[in-house]
Amino acid sequence: MGVEQAIDMVRETFVLMLLLSLPILAAALVVGLTISILQAVTQIQEQTLTFVPKILGMGIVAVLAMPWLVMKIMEFATRMFAGYQ
Repeated sequence: MGVEQAIDMVRETFVLMLLLSLPILAAALVVGLTISILQAVTQIQEQTLTFVPKILGMGIVAVLAMPWLVMKIMEFATRMFAGYQ
């Protein structure tokens, strides 16, 4: 394995990691933004109010995205074990 192949493997690993974390992080962003707007409108300034909805939203998205996440990880693992082309 040459240096170029190693760099390509690391780059592909980082891109896959970002791609797999995107749906869950996007859910946290949307829920957090929604709760923040709701807090600003109602003037409820409770800092801990965002945690439970964020955790629930992230959990739901993780469960719904699990088949896609597993498929992407399996494809990546298959490519890595088969030898990088």
